[in-house]
Amino acid sequence: QVRLVESGGGLVEAGGSLRLSCAASGRIFRLNARGWYRQAPGKQRELVAVITSGDRTSYADSVKGRFTISGDNAKNTVYLQMNSLKPEDTAVYYCNFASSGWDYWGQGTQVTVSS
Repeated sequence: QVRLVESGGGLVEAGGSLRLSCAASGRIFRLNARGWYRQAPGKQRELVAVITSGDRTSYADSVKGRFTISGDNAKNTVYLQMNSLKPEDTAVYYCNFASSGWDYWGQGTQVTVSS
């Protein structure tokens, strides 16, 4: 059974940095991409960043230039380095591993940015 475990969330002042990690236990067949999503109170979940199996990356416009997604295939882990954080980045962040047959989700980690 596959399980995704996230870590690294917390409270930070505006302008600060955080690094999120998401490690998958269990084997995922035909992994296509790993990504980070977020959901703020009263809003829909949105894609923040994604990295494909070929290491191509894509970002939401709101985080371009500030966030960096990376993956460690040997550790089956995906990271999100978040710099220059803004109060509007406050949300629960979820990692996602997308395979050909299934989407796997982490439990979410809270990121709060104070002004």
